[in-house]
Amino acid sequence: MIDRVEQIYNKYISKFSEIDPEPGVLYIVSTPIGNLEDLSFRAVNTLAKSDIIACEDTRVTNHLLKQYDIFSKSVSYHSYNETSKLQYLISSLKNEKIVSLVSDAGTPCISDPGNILVSECIKENIKVHSVPGCSSLIHALVLSGFTLRYFYFQGFLPQKKNRQSVLSSLCSIKMPIIIFESPYRIEKLLTEIQEIFGNKEISVSREMTKKFEQTLRGNVRQILKMNIKQKGEFVIIINNI
Repeated sequence: MIDRVEQIYNKYISKFSEIDPEPGVLYIVSTPIGNLEDLSFRAVNTLAKSDIIACEDTRVTNHLLKQYDIFSKSVSYHSYNETSKLQYLISSLKNEKIVSLVSDAGTPCISDPGNILVSECIKENIKVHSVPGCSSLIHALVLSGFTLRYFYFQGFLPQKKNRQSVLSSLCSIKMPIIIFESPYRIEKLLTEIQEIFGNKEISVSREMTKKFEQTLRGNVRQILKMNIKQKGEFVIIINNI
């Protein structure tokens, strides 16, 4: 079975490796949210042929690249330096370099750096292509079991200022609402949801695509009584219908 998997992998890697990314184009590349096997063939090919990979944390990205024997140059590009590194990346693109933008996990620009770079590329008439892949919010949505004709993405809430008012304003949005939260504030958030929304049906996902992936479903009171291991990023979906 392993030999067969290797044959398929080698066949398709060879096939896709004949397609070169365009020089002078910014590629927004989605990376795995946990399981490293979720990197697509196209993403491997694009990253392997990039002159520069702009990443949130070079240590995290280099670990991924190492698994696929990719040796492209990685440079840090995070929320604290995205303005100062902007001209370097724009200049590289204008000099016909292939630049890929990645986040530590999932799709860049969604609660992660990248919007400033993409906006500047559009302003400078530099092509931007997306190499789609994993997204934690989509993964959690399909696991929730809720009706998903519409949904609202909130992302992270303010940690302190305006937190309560933001949560209160979400009450009027009558559709599933997606919130990101850290393990350190998950119990606080669930308590806040109960106080503001009432005993709504919710879905709580963590460690997605990893060995110990967990999705808890039920009303808020039921979830608060469950054993929630405070590890990994959380995606909470409130079925506010």
